[in-house]
Amino acid sequence: TGSIMIAQDVIGVDIAKDWIDVFHLSTSKHERIATTEQALARFSKGVAGALVVLEASGGYERPLIEALAKAHTEYARVNPRQAREFARATGRLAKTDRVDAEVLARMGRALELKPTPPEDPDLARLSDLVARRGVLVGQIRAEKNRAGTTRDRWIAKEIALMIKVLDAHLAAVETQIATLVESRDALAATQARLSAVPGIGPAISAVLIARLPELGHLDPRRIASLAGLAPHATDSGLTRGKRRIWGGRADARRALYVAAFIASRYDPAMKAFRARLQAAGKPLKLVLTACARKLLTILNAMLRTGTDYRKMAT
Repeated sequence: TGSIMIAQDVIGVDIAKDWIDVFHLSTSKHERIATTEQALARFSKGVAGALVVLEASGGYERPLIEALAKAHTEYARVNPRQAREFARATGRLAKTDRVDAEVLARMGRALELKPTPPEDPDLARLSDLVARRGVLVGQIRAEKNRAGTTRDRWIAKEIALMIKVLDAHLAAVETQIATLVESRDALAATQARLSAVPGIGPAISAVLIARLPELGHLDPRRIASLAGLAPHATDSGLTRGKRRIWGGRADARRALYVAAFIASRYDPAMKAFRARLQAAGKPLKLVLTACARKLLTILNAMLRTGTDYRKMAT
């Protein structure tokens, strides 16, 4: 007699600041749980053996992920846009916390989602530091824009003082990033390889390491999709629409655009690639997107094979 395999239960979790909404697919049970350390630990232990499906929620998911990891409970973290696309595809157009939790559970079962690998503490801290750096850079840019428009001397002086304070905080964060990377052999080796590429300095390499840790581990199409640089069809019936990029990790994509823009101006191979596209009459935005995608493909191959940029770019 053969044994009967019992399907793993799938649990959808919609995350808010002060609570999580939970849907158990096996029992169709809904529940709301406070996001206290004790409550999340109790929930995580109670669902051991199941797959918990949750969205990336701007950091609000971090306490739950930590609790799940401590309880050795598997989870799949999905992109919010993917979840909404699945909801539309299945006709679940209403958006409430209860519905979102159920959609996530059904998505996990229908797509047979695989568990997200355990989070690396060093990468988690680097990601937090990179996010903090991004906030400070945005604040400094905003203050400088205000300085350029004010006509009041006192306000101008106040803005200058604020920029000085923000610059000091930015320098402190960048020191923390450099110290973390330099103290971890794997991070230091990856940054050294990436930083040898024209257009990529410490700031961009830190973003790529933190926001695209799959670099070097996936095929070109999948890594392009994660970065939001894979073209998607917009066909309908006999109509063939333009291929467009969407989704993916915006901060990684922005970093790749900046790196590709610089590389396509100063690196011979990338410069020639850009020139061919422009000579063919391609719009500038499409040209830069293609350069970013080509650069990403090269970086992915570099890290996968341990090859330096010069050999990959020729």
